Amino acid sequence: QVYRSLGLNRSEIDAYFTGPAFLAWNRMGNLRGWAGPLPPAWHIKQLYLQYRIVERMRSLGMITVLPAFAGHVPQGVLRVFPRVNATRLGGWSHFNCTYSCTYLLDPEDPMFQVIGTLFLKELIKEFGTDHVYSADTFNEMTPLSSDPAYLSRVSNAVFRSMTGADPEALWLMQGWLFQHQPDFWQPAQVRALLHGVPLGRIIVLDLFAESKPVYQWTESFYGQPFIWCMLHNFGGNHGLFGTVEAINHGPFAARSFPNSTMVGTGLVPEGIEQNDMVYELMNELGWRQEPLDLPSWVTRYAERRYGAPNAAAASAWRLLLRSVYNCTGVCVNHNRSPLVRRPSLRMDTELWYNASDVYEAWRLLLSAGTELGSSPTFRYDLVDVTRQAAQQLVSDYYLSIRRAFQSHALPELLTAGGVLVYDLLPELDSLLSSHGLFLLGRWLESARAVATSDQEAEQYELNARNQVTLWGPSGNILDYANKQLGGLVLDYYGVRWSLFVSALVESLNSGSPFHQDQFNQAVFQVERGFVYNKKRYPAVPAGDTLEISRKLFLKYYP
Repeated sequence: QVYRSLGLNRSEIDAYFTGPAFLAWNRMGNLRGWAGPLPPAWHIKQLYLQYRIVERMRSLGMITVLPAFAGHVPQGVLRVFPRVNATRLGGWSHFNCTYSCTYLLDPEDPMFQVIGTLFLKELIKEFGTDHVYSADTFNEMTPLSSDPAYLSRVSNAVFRSMTGADPEALWLMQGWLFQHQPDFWQPAQVRALLHGVPLGRIIVLDLFAESKPVYQWTESFYGQPFIWCMLHNFGGNHGLFGTVEAINHGPFAARSFPNSTMVGTGLVPEGIEQNDMVYELMNELGWRQEPLDLPSWVTRYAERRYGAPNAAAASAWRLLLRSVYNCTGVCVNHNRSPLVRRPSLRMDTELWYNASDVYEAWRLLLSAGTELGSSPTFRYDLVDVTRQAAQQLVSDYYLSIRRAFQSHALPELLTAGGVLVYDLLPELDSLLSSHGLFLLGRWLESARAVATSDQEAEQYELNARNQVTLWGPSGNILDYANKQLGGLVLDYYGVRWSLFVSALVESLNSGSPFHQDQFNQAVFQVERGFVYNKKRYPAVPAGDTLEISRKLFLKYYP
């Protein structure tokens, strides 16, 4: 509405917004246009959804945060206001200027205040306000200058565009940029950016505090209040993971830090619906005076989760607590398992825990099946732990495949490759397909359900498929948001592995070397083919989870 009122035409706006699956990166100036344009119906449905969200939050006493103007603009602004001072930013991640290199309006240009204040006034008119606004001008984007005076002027301009619409404005800012580009954001630069706003009027989210806290090297954000946040998950990946010790002690250490300005705790995962226990734990810590005794906490957690005490389930959880959930040091949770990555001869199979703990937890959970089998949370966890065990097994078969290939042992290669492609992956797929929350069909159908026409449904489905696979037109951030879903394991990961094993067999048979570059070109056709295959996947589960897990166990338990 604001861009139209300023004189931009429809096509200029369409060229700017990304498709629904990539809007978060559009808002931070990383991407433009990719998987778009947004249909008119999308805007209307989002508006009504926002009414409902805001109303619900306020009815629960929650404080809403509205998005403010961060300075990124469509190219059309330059046509309407040819004298405006805007700079083209560089490409983001592995995207070139086709879908990246957005324009940033110079915060000192008078138009910055005009657009910023106009936008906020419209928002407030539509939704009311609780006086907190978010804006991220330099998220993974390098500012034009590292001059502290310039950085202070930038943050001051962003803040002024908020107070122009709401004199009581508080700015909520992600602190990701400081730890993401530490070479640029030296103490002087951080201080300058934060001190461009009056003390107390900006709240910084210390976004990845469990692994890379920023408050410690910025004297507690130089006096600005901050929230200690657990990021935990990138890309909504499946995979058991947690940093329980850092979570259990981190918030208390931050509270007792000299001149601490910490005002709360937060959860900021990129994707939820995985590792429930970690979120349960973090939510509880916000109400505690001191760290918990984790083994006894997790024993009670198992009982609460399944609705009944069970010795085997409690033992399983204590094993998971000390293994997968106990990553220490600087942990970044991006599932790197060969299962969900493009096959090559140089894959990462390192684990931060003892694999046998997961196999034993699997055995214990299965043994609790007769008592707890009717609990939906138990069935979910059984799928998740079996899935983790299968993920570990994939790494073992991969290592056998690689060894066999490197020692020119064709029979061993055929055996290990055959078991992986024709048995283990199909069994994992049928396990996942037995539970509603692990279905590709559910992911795709929920995207289609937002549509108001067949054409929209196709576009939304492509957005949903691309996000979990190629993440961009050409695999720009390939498998960043990998998921382990029934349908995806068979038709995407499984097909890739099949192609890889065939290429290695062909290489040994013909005596010609395996070329990763050639394989990458061939496998890209498979990956892209999956995004566009239009196959419909079931959105209802099939098969008995306990039975399938038991069958996998009897075959594969080491």
